Amino acid sequence: MRPFEGIRVIDITHVLAGPFAAYQLAVLGADVIKVDDPNDPDQSRSSGTDKELNRRQMGTGFLTQASNKRAITLDLKTERDRDILKKLVATADVFVENYRPGAFEALGLGYEVLSKINPRLIYASFSAFGQNGPRGQQTAYDHVIQATSGIMAMTGTKDVNPVKFGSPAIDYATGMTGAFALSAALFQREKTGKGQRIDMAMLDVAMILMSSHLTGYLRNGVHPKPHGNRHPHATNGAFQTKDGIVMLGASNVRQQKRLWTLLDRAEMIKKTNDERDADHANEIAVLEEVMLTRTADEWEEFLQARHVPACRVRTMGEAVADPQIATRGILHRHEGATGVEGAFNVPMAPFKFAHGGPRIDTPPPGLGEHNEQVFAELGYGPKATAAE
Repeated sequence: MRPFEGIRVIDITHVLAGPFAAYQLAVLGADVIKVDDPNDPDQSRSSGTDKELNRRQMGTGFLTQASNKRAITLDLKTERDRDILKKLVATADVFVENYRPGAFEALGLGYEVLSKINPRLIYASFSAFGQNGPRGQQTAYDHVIQATSGIMAMTGTKDVNPVKFGSPAIDYATGMTGAFALSAALFQREKTGKGQRIDMAMLDVAMILMSSHLTGYLRNGVHPKPHGNRHPHATNGAFQTKDGIVMLGASNVRQQKRLWTLLDRAEMIKKTNDERDADHANEIAVLEEVMLTRTADEWEEFLQARHVPACRVRTMGEAVADPQIATRGILHRHEGATGVEGAFNVPMAPFKFAHGGPRIDTPPPGLGEHNEQVFAELGYGPKATAAE
């Protein structure tokens, strides 16, 4: 039995962070009902690398985070569909939305209203900046939050900065943090019997992703600087080899001693981090010369075999082809889905359980694919639709 078997989640989210949070509960057994506006479906349905799937509202952006979910359509601007949603809320454990703060309150679907229908309901609101405060009514996406949080300013090189992340990491981190918050609230409810209101902000998550830098700044007023592919410690960074780039990870004093010993440069060994800092430029020069003597794969094999963290910089294709990925079970292969011909693969969860762990059972659903099924469960009849 998976952790969230028997838990029902109403997922009225779009784009990435909210849908991904609900997805993590879905792969752990929750019955996640994805609600789309029939006139304005989730933006992720029309985003991704396959333009034909985008036109079918089954884009790869949606496929990524929709397995195990059931899909219905409701136009919440109509009273009838709001009533249907309230009836669904009475059967649910979790309600997740990520629209502009105040939007659901204006529809009469805020926490105060829905918690009266279902006192055990866990109501989570995902937003850019939180439900209140000076920026509460502002909106943003991942890259905008990267800009406002300070995380872009510390990313890049000395000469080229600020630079945003290649992936929407804050969105995914918000989704994972949101899944953690929902899990904690469900566990708390087991003890108290009471529902919960969760206020989840992308800006907060971005700040937490910079925790050590934030603590340092608040202590000493030192802004974190962009170091590119290098690190304050020279033995922690990327170096050109004969045919590619290797990222060294000889981070602590013990590891740097091991590295310099292996490179037959015992005179470079330092006893303290202060000594390493003082000789940083010289260490970089020595490493730049030494690393050119082997290929990237040769260095990776040599150093890893001797317990020095090091890996060749890989493309996504190379990373996916790494046999290690196959052993972890992080990817699931679907043979097809509504509106999707042929097989495709999606990521699942970044951990394994000994038993009852993450699993994908059903493919991503088409827009409104489960209208009849879900509305019938609510007593509307087998052929009922939200428009009738």
